[in-house]
Amino acid sequence: MVTFVPSRPGRLADVPSYARGIGGAESNVACGLARAGHSARWISRVGTDGFGEHLVREIAATGVDTAYVQRDPRRPTGIYFRTAGERAVGSEPVDGDGAAAAPEPLAEVLYYRAGSAAAAMSPALIPRERAWSGRVLHLTGITPALSADCRALMRQLTARAPGRPLVSFDLNYRVSLWRREEEEGTGGESGPAVLLDLARRCDLVFVGEDEAEAVWGVRGPEAIRAALPEPETLVVKQGGTGATAYARRPDGDGADDVTFEPAPRVDVVAAVGAGDAFAAGFLSGTLRGLPVAERLRHGHLMAAAALTVPGDLGSPPSRAHADHLVALDATRWGTLRFGPGWTDLPSPAEKWAETAAVEVPDP
Repeated sequence: MVTFVPSRPGRLADVPSYARGIGGAESNVACGLARAGHSARWISRVGTDGFGEHLVREIAATGVDTAYVQRDPRRPTGIYFRTAGERAVGSEPVDGDGAAAAPEPLAEVLYYRAGSAAAAMSPALIPRERAWSGRVLHLTGITPALSADCRALMRQLTARAPGRPLVSFDLNYRVSLWRREEEEGTGGESGPAVLLDLARRCDLVFVGEDEAEAVWGVRGPEAIRAALPEPETLVVKQGGTGATAYARRPDGDGADDVTFEPAPRVDVVAAVGAGDAFAAGFLSGTLRGLPVAERLRHGHLMAAAALTVPGDLGSPPSRAHADHLVALDATRWGTLRFGPGWTDLPSPAEKWAETAAVEVPDP
C-alpha cells in the first residue's frame, strides 16, 4: 500500500497534511532483507495508477526484485492513513467508508483496501511455483484478511507438498481489516480461526504477545507455544522486554530449545514497522545459519533501526556493525541504547579499518 503519515501529531481529523510513503508488511520485510545484503523478491499486485508506480519504484530502489509484481488496470492500489501511534491490536476504526473514531486519539489507522488490486490476489493469479522459488517464503496474516480469494491463495502457498521452501508467517493481526470481512460475510470463517489454521501450517511463526491475547485469548509465551505446537520455530515478540524463541530439537523427541533475548533500549521516534523489521533481522540470521540467540539479536537491531525513524523503513546497520553488536556479552548487550542516526555510526572494526587505511603508507 501507499501510506500517508501525518505531518504532525494529532487526530486524523485535525492533521492538515500528510507525507506519502510506502507500506505493507511483506514489502517491508523484503526491503529489510535486501538492505541487509540478501536477494529478495516481492510478489504482489498494484493498480496501473501513480500510487502503484510509486510503490514499485521505491521498493525496487532498495534492491528488491519486483519482476513478479502484477499491474491491474481495473483496480486501484491500496492506501492507508495512520497517526504516529498505530497499534497492531485493540480497538481500531473500521476499514474505509464511515470509519468510527478510535477511542485513543493517537491510535488511528484508516485503510482503503477493499476492491484494491492486492485484494484480488488468488491461486489463479499468483502461481505457486513463483512463490516457492526462493529459500524462504514470508507471508503475513494481513493478506488473508483482504478477501476470500486471498485466503485461498494463502492456503495454497502453505500447503505441504514437494518443493515447498521454509514458510515464514507473521501473525500481524489487524482487527479493522477482519471486522470488514466479518461484516461483509466470510463464508463462516472467523479471523482468529483462519489465522490459527495458517500459523499451524507454517515452519517459522512470529507472534506478538499482545496479538495472541487479542486474537485467541492466549496469554504468555508458554501458552502461545501450546496453542501452536506445529511450527519448527516459534518467535514470541514481547515488545520492549525482548523476544522468546521456541526451536524444535532435531532429535525428534518433540521438545524445544527455548531462547530469550532482551531488547535493547530505544529512543522511539515512531512505533511503526518494528515488527516487520524484527522479522527481517531474524530471517537474515536464519538465511546465514546463525544460532537462534544471534537471530533474535539481529531482529532486535533491525527493529531498533525502524523505531528510530519516522516511517516504516529504517536503514539497518552494516553487517559488520550488526555482527559486532550481536557478539557482545550479555552485560554489554544490556547496556545498549539506540537513538536516531545510530545506524550511520561505524562499528569499532570499521573504525579500525578506516584508521589502518589512513596510517599505512604507500609502499
